[in-house]
Amino acid sequence: MTTTERQAAKESSGQRVADWFDGRLGTHSLGKKYLRKVFPDHWSFLLGEICLYSFVILILTGVYLTLFFHPSMNEVTYHGSYVPLNGVRMSEAYASTLDISFDVRGGLLIRQIHHWAALIFIAGMLMHMMRHFFTGSFRKPREVNWLFGWTLLFLGLFEGLFGYSLPDDLLSGTGMRFVDGAILSVPIVGTYLSFFLFGGEFPGHDIIGRFYSLHILVIPGIMAALVVAHLILVVYHKHTQFPGPGKTERNVVGAPFMPVYMAKAGGFFFLVFGVIAFISAIASINPVWSYGPYRADQVSTGAQPDWYLGFAEGLVRIMPGWEINVAGHTLVLGVLIPIVVFPLLLIFIGAYPFLESWITGDKREHHLLDRPRNRPIRTSIGTAWISIYLILLAGGGNDIVATRFHLSINTVTWAVRIALFVVPVIVFVATRRICLALQLRDRDLVLHGRETGVIKRLPHGEYVELHRPLSPAELHTLTQHEQPRPLELGPAEDTNGVPSPNRRMPMLRLRARLSRALYGEGTQVAKPTAEEYRAAHRSDEQPTEEPQGVEQRPGDEERSGEQQRPGEQQMREHQVSGRQVSEAGSPDD
Repeated sequence: MTTTERQAAKESSGQRVADWFDGRLGTHSLGKKYLRKVFPDHWSFLLGEICLYSFVILILTGVYLTLFFHPSMNEVTYHGSYVPLNGVRMSEAYASTLDISFDVRGGLLIRQIHHWAALIFIAGMLMHMMRHFFTGSFRKPREVNWLFGWTLLFLGLFEGLFGYSLPDDLLSGTGMRFVDGAILSVPIVGTYLSFFLFGGEFPGHDIIGRFYSLHILVIPGIMAALVVAHLILVVYHKHTQFPGPGKTERNVVGAPFMPVYMAKAGGFFFLVFGVIAFISAIASINPVWSYGPYRADQVSTGAQPDWYLGFAEGLVRIMPGWEINVAGHTLVLGVLIPIVVFPLLLIFIGAYPFLESWITGDKREHHLLDRPRNRPIRTSIGTAWISIYLILLAGGGNDIVATRFHLSINTVTWAVRIALFVVPVIVFVATRRICLALQLRDRDLVLHGRETGVIKRLPHGEYVELHRPLSPAELHTLTQHEQPRPLELGPAEDTNGVPSPNRRMPMLRLRARLSRALYGEGTQVAKPTAEEYRAAHRSDEQPTEEPQGVEQRPGDEERSGEQQRPGEQQMREHQVSGRQVSEAGSPDD
């Protein structure tokens, strides 16, 4: 037996299988490159994982539910386990939903897991998107990935609406009536769109089947493709990371994919699944048997959509019932304006990265995240947007608020109308001031250090609190951020008296105004310079000048000099640390 034959005989079956795949797919080279990919370690990255895992749970539970659900609006007479509805005529969709809930083994739990996972999925996407917004990770080269995430959120809203409507119960049917009214408010073509969607006059006979196809096939397929594309771009661009010593725009600091991150991710998936299953087991959601089948002449009180569409309902509820006639067509502004504002709220947040890039003119790649306090205007815009969302969400439940707190529904509606214009402004101003205050605190920490709580009495009787100088790592974290300057149009005339062409370009003037709003006066606190740092530490470490008649003890001057040296040494360490960080190695490729 030759040496080659003996080596082949010693190879295990696993090695042979791995070699077989490597010869055809190149798995060894891919594994060598990507199994050691570095993932930063920060709690906010778990938000994206929650989105991914809840999406997987939705797919798994959705496949199970499709085995028993009948997407038909044909009327049948119910004879099943739920006695209160025996003998009641209903659609096959509603009857099959009751069968899943009461007759299919584990059906009710799977239904509830599916519904709770949908709520958590959309909540996770919104929080994940806000994390990217506040930290500026949407900047080049991740604008396309930002759009992928925004599209996933937009599709998720409609995917939830379609799935929520499938059981054909009274509550979901009321929601469909709301959708029909919104479609009918579209000028000229609204009636045609409604008849096309519902297969005739509302409620028609085709809407459940059409929503079923969209819910289980079309939208999930698009979303799955976007999730895959999103993850591919994450791998291609490499992860963003929060600033710190040793972290630059050219490297990634963290744990490798195998085995550290893989073990964490696997455990976190089962943790998310377990939490959703536990919530579903103890908290009932969407009890369709309590609502009964949908009838066009009935509506339930206190009808509310799922939370993620509450802001759309709030827009309609707080809008006055205005109607105008234009060229023989009635425009129902009380519904038309809200359905126009609804997508505009989402489009604004989706287009913001491109707006900021145009204002700043920044074409560089960014892999280090911003601290939200260092970008006060962006952070204020984000919090104001969230406040609008929450106010409209409260407006969507104005009847619930009125009945629970024994208030007039008109009072609640007017309060929401006023708050919609007042609260975002207050939130914007308050957030900006909080960010500036945090910047001032960071500046004070850099110059004077952290309070120790130790009180020292000086020789002449004065009491002072000792401050501990920050470490080089802390100094780097607090001072590494850039502070862009606003765009300047330059002088109105040059030295020869020729008017500047920039002054005649309206878009450039608008860009300059927006740039001043983002980075102009009152939007950022200047970072301390090295000279200010040295001067502050010299003044902190030198004893206060003693008043007349106070005798300085022998040796105090020498000790004062000794106390000064650590501050200077720390400043040198900080400078060395800064050089080391700026000269860090290349990315993990």
